[in-house]
Amino acid sequence: MTGLERIRRTFEACRGEGRAALVTYVMGGDPDLATSKAMALACVEGGADLLEIGIPFSDPIADGPTVQQAAERALAAGTTAGDVLRLAAQVRRACEVPIALMGYVNPVLAYGEERFVAEAARAGVDALILPDLPPEEAEGIAAAAAAHGMALVFLLAPTSTGARRRAACAAATGFLYFVSVTGVTGARRELPADLPALLSAVRAESPVPVVVGFGVSSPRQARELAGLADGVVVGSAVVSRIGRAGTRGARAARVRSFAASLRRAMG
Repeated sequence: MTGLERIRRTFEACRGEGRAALVTYVMGGDPDLATSKAMALACVEGGADLLEIGIPFSDPIADGPTVQQAAERALAAGTTAGDVLRLAAQVRRACEVPIALMGYVNPVLAYGEERFVAEAARAGVDALILPDLPPEEAEGIAAAAAAHGMALVFLLAPTSTGARRRAACAAATGFLYFVSVTGVTGARRELPADLPALLSAVRAESPVPVVVGFGVSSPRQARELAGLADGVVVGSAVVSRIGRAGTRGARAARVRSFAASLRRAMG
């Protein structure tokens, strides 16, 4: 099964159950590779439908303090892009949910576009999310992803112009990622009042499912957004629970319980 097929089947299954997909994020290598594997699987055990695994980078321009600190912990532990690929392979062997690697384009370019995508596909990765890669500059990575049946996911923001929205929709495979707020990742108490209208416009134009993320921090917010999008991404709120002190088992229990609370709230 290709990554595109696995993603399509997942969103179809969620639609068949009358609900949005729960997408959770963990940083690869935070605070070490074995723990991040346990956290990813705890998300699945709690009900996550799709996993995002972060590739740590020294200049994460789209990320707020919580994810930045996770990247710093992972880098301090020596985590590389190759390590995250091997981590993804381990997670794939343990579960069947789609896996998306989320990171920045420089590590991919340094690794080699074709080599990175080929190794990601062999590891069982289904999608790549590169926030700093616009559709206009994605030709090489997009071609490699298509050759390996992998999705390349683009981001749209509340400030995206009509032209940028059309470009992202035209290039979209797998799903689109709509950023709920202007700014960086991070939990927020309230989400923008105009978000429903913005999501409605994007979903009307998109040929693929639309997930919404950035700022989702509670089951209440996840429930509200579940009625507006095909999927809801929860990242910083998961990462913050991983970052708190405790044994690996205690951290996994926190993450599993939180994911389960999100899943229950989303229906």
